[in-house]
Amino acid sequence: MAEQLWKGRFSKAVDARVNDFNSSIRFDQRMVRQDINGSMAHATMLGEQGIIPEEDREAILTGLQEILADLDSGALTIDPTAEDIHTFIEQTLTARIGDAGKRLHTGRSRNDQVALDIRLTLRDETAELLEQIFGLIEALCAQAEKNKESVMPGYTHLQRAQPVTMGHQLMAYVWMLLRDCGRLQDAVARMMRDCPLGSGALAGTTYPLDRELTAQLLGFDGPCPNSLDGVSDRDFCIEIAAALSICMMHLSRLSEEIILWSSWEFKFIELDDAFTTGSSIMPQKKNPDVTELIRGKTGRVYGDLNTLLVMMKGLSLAYDKDMQEDKEAMWDAIDTLSLCLRTLTPMLATMTTLPDNMRAAAARGFINATDCADYLTKKGMPFRDAYKLTGAMVSDCLGAGKTLEQLSLEEFRAYSPLFAPDIYQAIDLLTCCEGRASYGGPSRASVQAQIDAARARVAALRAEADGGETDDAGDGPDPQQD
Repeated sequence: MAEQLWKGRFSKAVDARVNDFNSSIRFDQRMVRQDINGSMAHATMLGEQGIIPEEDREAILTGLQEILADLDSGALTIDPTAEDIHTFIEQTLTARIGDAGKRLHTGRSRNDQVALDIRLTLRDETAELLEQIFGLIEALCAQAEKNKESVMPGYTHLQRAQPVTMGHQLMAYVWMLLRDCGRLQDAVARMMRDCPLGSGALAGTTYPLDRELTAQLLGFDGPCPNSLDGVSDRDFCIEIAAALSICMMHLSRLSEEIILWSSWEFKFIELDDAFTTGSSIMPQKKNPDVTELIRGKTGRVYGDLNTLLVMMKGLSLAYDKDMQEDKEAMWDAIDTLSLCLRTLTPMLATMTTLPDNMRAAAARGFINATDCADYLTKKGMPFRDAYKLTGAMVSDCLGAGKTLEQLSLEEFRAYSPLFAPDIYQAIDLLTCCEGRASYGGPSRASVQAQIDAARARVAALRAEADGGETDDAGDGPDPQQD
């Protein structure tokens, strides 16, 4: 077992069970790269301020760079018996460069170190998540572009309501996902306003730190204005977890549609064999397990958010060990969403739509009844009368096993002399979609405009993300306190 950094105060060894319970190395090693980057910024500042000798600063920076290179190459592995990633890095550094390594922690606590590392890790891993969401958006846009004329029923109360196209339906999810991207970027921007490094354990330090310098080196707008808040704030975790939960909710809604559409009762789509499973006893089965798992995993991410909220709700200032639980909840939420995105995106890209089945369902659902009523209204009949008459026509068609399009002109005129041969064009399902040319509607031009706007928005979001410097995500997390 590696030596604890805090053992000087204690006259007896900590029980091994307490060490195991207290240890966070198994999940905070995910933050190793961010921990090293934060330490390099801190050491740079210590040297600039004359708090440590220049030669010690150079030794520390060189040593940390070599540790990172050795971790990347596999020449160095993280000690699973270390208390946390901070202890491991500091002790490895000291073993390599001697007493200079012991000066790294001058003017710093594990409290502000942890608060920094998790912010840097969330920044980097959120950037990766955004790229995955962008990939899903493009898969949806590509399918929408291919299905701008694929008429299908639009539903309310899961009842066929009005005609839309598959392209229009898919673009609804694109706009949901774009909001998710905006939420994540907003949360990260708020998180990166205030750098906690230099807050110390809770009350700052007597050393003449240059907190503006470390904030700048690490990509923050500036230092956090209150040291107590700096080490105890986890609002950013909760905010990002909330954004991830909302994104999972959107994926779950889309998954439910895919499950319905791929069933024999709908049969609007066919999923590629590579993204479905079979039954151990029923050879005809082709199950949409990917989407069912996404529905189930959504509750898991909600649980991660709830963990964070409950963890923080009763904590007095400043740091409490309860807050070590933030990392496992955040990593689980990030990893779960990432796994869902990596699987759902190629599944949607390889999905086959069945336009004939969609159109037949639209015709049987009398979803052009509103357009029939509008036709009569435009011919001079009051809308309420047109509405009542069209309802009677639908009832009669149901009794006769017909659709509105199957009525002869004579049958139409038996209901009203206002009907003319142009009624067939007016109630044609694609015409109904094209007639809804209002902004955001299902017409081909509108759907294409949405696709173009969404792709432009993704390009803008990418440019916005590229505007800030980010470090590569590492492969470990953290958790400690002094």
